[in-house]
Amino acid sequence: MLIIIAMPVIQILLIGFAISTEVKNVEIAVYDPSNDEVTSRIIHRLDASEYFNVVRMLPSAQDAEAVFKKEEIGLIVIFSDNFSERLLHTGDAAIQLLVDASNPNQGMTASSYATSLIADYQQELLRERNIPVRINSIVRMLYNPEMRSAYNFVPGLMGMIFMLICAMMTSVAIVREHETGTMEVLLVSPVKPIYMVVSKLVPYFIFSWIIFIIILLISVFVLRVPITGSLLWLNIFALIFIIVALSLGLLISTLVRTQVAAILASGMGLIMPVMVLSGYIFPIESMPPILQWISGIIPARWFNAGAKKLMIEGVSIQHVLKEMFILTGMAVLIITVSLRNIKTRLFS
Repeated sequence: MLIIIAMPVIQILLIGFAISTEVKNVEIAVYDPSNDEVTSRIIHRLDASEYFNVVRMLPSAQDAEAVFKKEEIGLIVIFSDNFSERLLHTGDAAIQLLVDASNPNQGMTASSYATSLIADYQQELLRERNIPVRINSIVRMLYNPEMRSAYNFVPGLMGMIFMLICAMMTSVAIVREHETGTMEVLLVSPVKPIYMVVSKLVPYFIFSWIIFIIILLISVFVLRVPITGSLLWLNIFALIFIIVALSLGLLISTLVRTQVAAILASGMGLIMPVMVLSGYIFPIESMPPILQWISGIIPARWFNAGAKKLMIEGVSIQHVLKEMFILTGMAVLIITVSLRNIKTRLFS
């Protein structure tokens, strides 16, 4: 009954509100050395649109690339010096648009929206001043100049694979022992529950890490996706996420009684949220605020963001600490709840 009634309702709500090809609320930074009337009107027009939010003014153009690594900035607008004077006297001025193209679809759409808004303002200025003016929008795609979709899909696909496989393997294996009665024998033995849980997770942990290495090799040598950051920290970050995924399987095993229920909970219960709310396919910024908040509890969202930074953007580990701490906290919380559920189930 839960599958027949609840799943269609959840799917239609998620798909109806979260799936959108539009890109909205892209955070942008601006470097404006002129700070004149024309640049102010362009900045206001960008900020007033539903597509962009101006969140930062840069003190210098040299800070542009560093901002991409420190913050969730999707676009940086850089005005040329003496912008208004050049535009009104020589009829020609330039705006450089630096775009985070690690997600090529979102980057291309955002740059298209920005150039369109700038072109609209240029036409408006022509009607007001009745003089020929031209604003040159120079677009530069960072991190993925070839606009290859694999750069975006590989980190997201890894997150989805581990969320499904790890959770399913762990939950089914533990529930199988519950069905046969061997789990209760282990739990009443002198071995502490934490040691038993760790011993059950270690084989799947090693197996999942081997899968991760295989995926990395295919990504680099077949799909030509670069690893521009630290390979060591990428492995550590992935192992933390694998622990989260395995602990989710452990939690599911404490909530269901049969292997079929474990497969449904770990498969159908996770695949839709991971695909829709992790930012793997659809931009989180374009979703309603309530779904953006819900996406924050999806571990794959944080893995997708952190893996993309380490693999594509090549940032240092200090710029991925937020994602790493969130995933570590999730692992600790889920394992703690699972151990408590195991004790409750044992004595119930």
